[in-house]
Amino acid sequence: MKALVKEKAEPGLRLMDVERPQAGPGEVLIKVLRTGICGTDLHIRDWDGWARQSVRAPLVVGHEFSGEVAYTGSGVTGIEKGDLVSGEGHLVCGTCRNCLAGRRHLCRATVGLGVGRDGCFAEYVVLPASNVWVHRAPVDPDIAAIFDPFGNAVHTALSFPLVGEDVLITGAGPIGLMAAAVAKHAGARHVVITDVSEERLALARKVGADLALNVAESTIEEGQRLLGLREGFDVGLEMSGNPAATRDMLANMTHGGRVAMLGLPSEEFAVDWARIVTSMITIKGIYGREMFETWYAMSVLLEGGLDLTPVITGRYRAEEFEAAFDEAAGGHGGKVVLDWTA
Repeated sequence: MKALVKEKAEPGLRLMDVERPQAGPGEVLIKVLRTGICGTDLHIRDWDGWARQSVRAPLVVGHEFSGEVAYTGSGVTGIEKGDLVSGEGHLVCGTCRNCLAGRRHLCRATVGLGVGRDGCFAEYVVLPASNVWVHRAPVDPDIAAIFDPFGNAVHTALSFPLVGEDVLITGAGPIGLMAAAVAKHAGARHVVITDVSEERLALARKVGADLALNVAESTIEEGQRLLGLREGFDVGLEMSGNPAATRDMLANMTHGGRVAMLGLPSEEFAVDWARIVTSMITIKGIYGREMFETWYAMSVLLEGGLDLTPVITGRYRAEEFEAAFDEAAGGHGGKVVLDWTA
């Protein structure tokens, strides 16, 4: 089968023939329809410091996908051949304290699809049945392919109650855009999102943000005044990993404000801890998705009318992966999807 492979410990990826994986007991073989390009995939392509420490070549990359079930191994129930599915890309041990307590997203032995084991940028992928999410309601395969980052957005956005609240999102990348759509759909009063890319801010307006603010030109304080806010934001969703953005968010939270942090900084940085303490701000770190409460929430949000189509701005055939990766790395658009059936 064709697969996109990190063949050697060096920059670049190669589309090449590899052996089709086989599904064993408790596993599912999936024919891949679409895949989404993630920042993780860009790191692996570029072979940066993180990739050199985390990945062993050769490796089939990728962890965001939709597909059709081609075969189920013995012992698999509730999943049928032909089902449209997505996959949870974090594979857990099942035996640690958190796994046994049903908190699988907190497993300390998590293995990442397309990082610690062969991924989904291929014609076929195998996953444990426990990691397969069957779409019971109709969903476009392009949208199903981005359920992984959509789950990050939902997990972050729904960490705190949103109804009637004023929400600040720092970072209008694909996950920030989806978080803005979720926050507005879930009943937030005002949703403000910041970035320095006018293209991404335009996308934020399309998905429902009340104010898309270019922080290279305006401050968050000015944004508050435009909306008539006098006491700061109730909920913050930090999606950028940018130190300045994080500090600006903390400076604009109300007393008792709550911040969910998904953005991953590249290095340590200082924040005003005195303000965090005296303003009684709650900070919660977010990694991945809750299995599978987040997945259920994603499905019902789409059934309830949430529209993510503006978030996908690039569609390419798998053979065009180089152009697709370049667009994803450009930092000006939304999600980029590869079609493995074209």
